[in-house]
Parts: sequence; C-alpha cells; structure tokens
Amino acid sequence: MPKISLPFFLFAFAFLSLIQWTGAEKKIILYSEKKLAQVDKNHGSEASARMLSWKKFVQNNQNKSEKEKLKLTNDFFNQQLQWVADDKLWKKKDYWATPLETLIKKAGDCEDFTIIKYFTLTSLGVPIDRLRLTYVKALKYNQAHMVLTYSKNKRSIPLVLDNINKKLLPASQRKDLKPVYSFNGEGLWLQKQKKLGKKVGSSSRIRLWTELTSRMKKELL
Repeated sequence: MPKISLPFFLFAFAFLSLIQWTGAEKKIILYSEKKLAQVDKNHGSEASARMLSWKKFVQNNQNKSEKEKLKLTNDFFNQQLQWVADDKLWKKKDYWATPLETLIKKAGDCEDFTIIKYFTLTSLGVPIDRLRLTYVKALKYNQAHMVLTYSKNKRSIPLVLDNINKKLLPASQRKDLKPVYSFNGEGLWLQKQKKLGKKVGSSSRIRLWTELTSRMKKELL
C-alpha cells in the first residue's frame, strides 16, 4: 500500500482501450497469438495458460448483467492472484503492473488487482465513466490502499471491488475505508464517501498511470 502524495500527479496521458470493433462484430483484443507464444517461451506454459484463462473469462461473460460482471471479475482475480508487495515482486518502491505482467507473476499489490479488474471490466463492455480506480485510507491498517469502484450514475452509491474485503459491497458499508481521490481514463476526482466527488483535472497528472498505459500499448503491438 503506497503513500499518497500530490507530487505523484505528473506528465501526459495515453488511454488504451482493450476493445476493438470490426464491422458489426465486437472483437476482444487482449493479446495477440504472437504475444502468447512469447510468454509461453519466456515465462512457461503456466503463464500462457493464465492468459488464455483470462481471455476465455472475458469472452464467456460478455452477455452478463453489469452487476454479474462486477462480482465475477472481483471473485476471479481475488481467487487467482496472490498479494505481494512491490519491493519484493518488482524490487521497486512503487510499480503499477500491466494486466500481462500481473498474469505472468500471478501476483501483485492492491494497485495491480485494481488495474487488471478495471481493464477486464472495460473489455466486458462496462462504460469507463462508471469505473474509477480509487485511492483510500485503509483505517484498520492505517495505510494507503487502492480499490476499484463502480457507480451506475452520479446519484448512486459506488460499489467497491477490493482484494482485502473480498465481498462486493456499497461504499456506505465500507466504514473501514476513507476515500481520498479517484481516476479513470477520463479524469481525476477528489473523492467523497457517498458521492462521485469533485473533478479536479485529468488522469494525465498521474505519472504511474501514464507509464502503465504506455507499456500496455507496446505489449499489444
């Protein structure tokens, strides 16, 4: 769980969608067969099998309701991934892994859980403006933490997808979390417990998010 600091907001933003449209057919582009073969060669068959499992998960759940997609995605990654701190996993104080990097490691910290859930749900067709990567203070641990939140509209109480408390719960029932700020591919907000918060700028101010999406773009080539 990283420390929260304002100098964290830096540089330019490059949002990457994981969904492409070809004619009237929606085609999900997670990673190419070439990339899959590279992962199999460099990281082994178990890593490539996790990639295939993820792709199958996205393909098989396109027609579920949004509430079902949220629960399935939250459960899928909470069961599949192990929590490991950045300094042990990446030998860095703070590192935001791409979904591919997280699948290869089969591990990540709270940001990595949140990021892969976010991109999975956008691949499942959940609108970006309903999803936010949300920094909170985990009061029980007195530490910064990240969760994914979903709000159907501006008046609804956000649902929280978390790797600590694994139940899909409304933010009003998460008294153990104090919201700080949130962002997605469209903006940056100061967060409130029961509301979406006040927009204060672009997610381009978040350096690690910019670096993450840049790496994802290279991965998909």
